[in-house]
Amino acid sequence: MTRERAQGPLTPAVLHVLLALATGERHGYGIMKQVRADSQGRVTMGPGTLYGSIGRMMKAGLIRESTKKRDPEMDDERRVYYKITGRGLRALEAELERYRGVLAVARRRRPATSGATHGA
Repeated sequence: MTRERAQGPLTPAVLHVLLALATGERHGYGIMKQVRADSQGRVTMGPGTLYGSIGRMMKAGLIRESTKKRDPEMDDERRVYYKITGRGLRALEAELERYRGVLAVARRRRPATSGATHGA
């Protein structure tokens, strides 16, 4: 078993950041906007959560700083862009596979639990 698969579940913040970066390089504000869009507004990430997660993810080798330095739409050379690494892609795929497994169990059990009451 690979180390990435043995690491256990990702935190929701890390999962959302990896999903945002899986489709391309982004700066911090771009990641926050993508997370909000991906979750249809249900998840909003503040700077503290985002940059704390980014720091831990960089140390773990899941993401790295990109060489991209400028967003033509924002016209700001100071923005730091981040890029998912191969390790990050493998961790994301392992997490998505865990979710697929949970979803499969939930789908199998749905008919048995649809009429059940809790706490009886």
